[in-house]
Amino acid sequence: MTTQDVADLLVKSLRAGDYDTIYKDLFSPDIISAEPEGAPWGVAHGLEELAKRGEQFQEMVEEIHSSEISDPIVAENFIALTMKMKTTFKGSTEIANMDEVCVYEVRNGKIVKEQFFYTPPPSQ
Repeated sequence: MTTQDVADLLVKSLRAGDYDTIYKDLFSPDIISAEPEGAPWGVAHGLEELAKRGEQFQEMVEEIHSSEISDPIVAENFIALTMKMKTTFKGSTEIANMDEVCVYEVRNGKIVKEQFFYTPPPSQ
């Protein structure tokens, strides 16, 4: 797959909530996933750590009210897109507005690195 092919399938899968396709067909087994400094998760190495982090996030969520994934921007081996979600977390009645820039690096038709840029919530 070309980087554009990966970008198109990634966005299609994200919009559909089809994370199985992303994990099985797009991510390298050795993927590195980096959250911003100050975020609760830091860096995950490999699919197993990434899956655990995804489960932890899902356990925190009470309800996702809306989700928006932008069209991708592709340059060489890189993909950039924005994600926006309105979410209620467990134990809260407020709706959180999540807004981030996501950058992916592709090698040999697989995503080998993803990095997220957003302002982490203040520490409690």
